[in-house]
Amino acid sequence: MAISQLLKGPLILLFLALFARIPLRPSRAFGRLLGRIALTLEVRSCKVARKNLTHCFPALDERSKELILHERMLHMGQMLLETPRVWHKSADWLKNHIIDVKGMHVFNEALESDKGMILLVPHQGNWEVVGLWIADKADITSLYEPPKIRGLEDWVKASRQHSGAKLVPTNSRGVAALLQALKRGEAIGILPDQQPPSNAGAFAPLFGKPAMTMTLVHKLLKRCEANVLFCTALRISGGWNIHFTSADPAIHSADQDESVSALNRGVEQIAGLALSQYQWEYKRFRQQPKGFSSIY
Repeated sequence: MAISQLLKGPLILLFLALFARIPLRPSRAFGRLLGRIALTLEVRSCKVARKNLTHCFPALDERSKELILHERMLHMGQMLLETPRVWHKSADWLKNHIIDVKGMHVFNEALESDKGMILLVPHQGNWEVVGLWIADKADITSLYEPPKIRGLEDWVKASRQHSGAKLVPTNSRGVAALLQALKRGEAIGILPDQQPPSNAGAFAPLFGKPAMTMTLVHKLLKRCEANVLFCTALRISGGWNIHFTSADPAIHSADQDESVSALNRGVEQIAGLALSQYQWEYKRFRQQPKGFSSIY
């Protein structure tokens, strides 16, 4: 194994430990600087984000798309550098940095229900904030994919679980754990906008374009009744605003296509709260239906 690969894990751990100790305001300032550097160098993330924005919003003028891209890179940098601090600090620290919670009644109603709760948290704002904030208020089980870098898993997993969240692997054992949690009337957390393998997804419109979309939520809802909520933590000065909204009722449809289409409509609604805070640098449209060309 190359020396660079051996050093990568320890160097990233050092980086995480360093930024875990830097207060939120300066870490965000460093993050914005990182985003500006990414823009200047036209890194891969910029190129992918630009393609996604062009693909999803063909009628949007170039100036508007470039403005969203510019702001997105600044938010991407802030997400990277503020997250070690989020993982490192206590639930009380996080609570003090939640400026407002919109739709709290939606969350409380689901929490007080006898049914379980499926929390769908798209890649927007800082999704790590959502998981840690929820875990302080409810029993929650979330899918977890270990980092690919050796030596990083223990640090990240311990950080995510310190507020009481339970993490389960992205395999059949993990899915079974999610179902059991729902049947106990507990909450589960899922990131709904990752591209799944073909055998775990179906194509559904996302911003008017076909996107391979997970069928996991549909399959869980076939096995048990549950409340379905979308949630995001949007970055604002001094912390975050958390937003809850109920999913489109069609997500409960027995028809898979209707269900996954409703899921994507929820992702669109959350992304629309702040387009520049959505993770446009992810290759969401890698897989395309037969007859469609890759946009990348």
